[in-house]
Amino acid sequence: MDYEAVIGLEVHAQLKTASKIFCGCSATYGAEPNTRACPICLGLPGILPALNKKPVEYALMMALATHCHISPESGFARKNYFYPDLPKGYQISQYESPLAEHGWIEIETDQGTKRIGLTRIHLEEDAGKSIHNDAEGLSYIDFNRCGVPLIEVVGEPAISSSEEAVTYLKKLRSILRYLGISDGNMEEGSFRCDANLSLRRKGVRGLGTRTELKNMNSFSHVHKALDYEIKRQWGILECGGEVIQETRLWNENEGKTLPMRSKEESHDYRYFPEPDLLPLVVDQRWLDEIRVSLPELPDAKMKRFIDQYGLPRYDSEVLTSSRELADYFELCARETSDAKMVSNWIMGELLRELKGDDSTIEDCPVTASALVELLKMIKDGIISWRIGKDVFKEMYREGESARRIVKDRGLIQISDEREIALIVKQVLRENPDQVDEYRKGKGQLFGFFVGQVMEKTGRTANPRLVNEILTRALEEQ
Repeated sequence: MDYEAVIGLEVHAQLKTASKIFCGCSATYGAEPNTRACPICLGLPGILPALNKKPVEYALMMALATHCHISPESGFARKNYFYPDLPKGYQISQYESPLAEHGWIEIETDQGTKRIGLTRIHLEEDAGKSIHNDAEGLSYIDFNRCGVPLIEVVGEPAISSSEEAVTYLKKLRSILRYLGISDGNMEEGSFRCDANLSLRRKGVRGLGTRTELKNMNSFSHVHKALDYEIKRQWGILECGGEVIQETRLWNENEGKTLPMRSKEESHDYRYFPEPDLLPLVVDQRWLDEIRVSLPELPDAKMKRFIDQYGLPRYDSEVLTSSRELADYFELCARETSDAKMVSNWIMGELLRELKGDDSTIEDCPVTASALVELLKMIKDGIISWRIGKDVFKEMYREGESARRIVKDRGLIQISDEREIALIVKQVLRENPDQVDEYRKGKGQLFGFFVGQVMEKTGRTANPRLVNEILTRALEEQ
């Protein structure tokens, strides 16, 4: 292609606070419609909002974690637009004086590490939710979400592909979750993404006409929507047409973007300072207290796992993809002397079972201490690695301990050399033709003999001893 994509992402993340940003209503997700809304949420005449402290603290945590410059004094503004789920007719947001600006995060791409700049991070309140019932031909409004605190993270137009966009979003969500300030659930709407995308000829510095993409509620949707829009715009430009600046919705059922409305500019919202709120002042002492309280973040933890545990970079990236998974690994690694073995089991057996159940590490029925017990049994030669895999599956499904499963099933590994030697002799005696063929140079039959020994022992014989004793016995033959 003679064109390259330029993508900028705007991410709205709901903050995991107990109450809303300007009132005392519960911000918890999942209540009956319109049971968590008050006169302030609904914008009734005479109401006065009052800023709660916790959303500001959470926003500052995100700003510090993403290397932003934090304004000592910022302010709120009214963003005016009409929509049925916005009862006030305006949204309280930040415009000319945001809380934080000029931050960055780094992502890994095929070309190496890439730094994506953050234009700003600001606070705002969420709107309500429209629920459309096509069967009834009616639409309903749920105002529970009105006033739930949001941060908007506005990224610079520095992303070049759908793959980079998804990597960037996953990194942002990971930081939010490590900080514990948002659950980052795209399906529930607590982590939402709008994309601004344009194409330009390679080598050109300016930007082309952009479209804004909405309604992407999963990483898969983001990937598909961006790829579709890149191809759509490319087709228009190749035919000599002009891209129209507009907002488009991703339609998963049809696998394409559809026009929604002409793209608004900031002046369309008629921003003006919020008259009912004082300027937001952040003093240095409060900021220092928050800075000290920040947890270890994904990049720092990944580097430490490489340095402290000697893990490969790939292992460290996977294990630090969520704070809960990283904590699970460390609980195991502290109780064993083989961090790589722990990593292999978590990345292999554990994540495979979780993926099969469409679950996360928080739902894992095998505790860290239970996995450590299993790994110690393998290290001590009580059971083989292969038997350990079968035991783990049963631990995951039945919730039993490794020791009980091994005892009840008689799976203790046979490590008595005399006992194994007797079984080896029996196998060779019962298979004279194969022994002759092996002696004539058919070396692949060694695996056959091993399999016969393992079968006679219920796969509980020590594989290393079987190989050693079988090799000696065949040489003697």
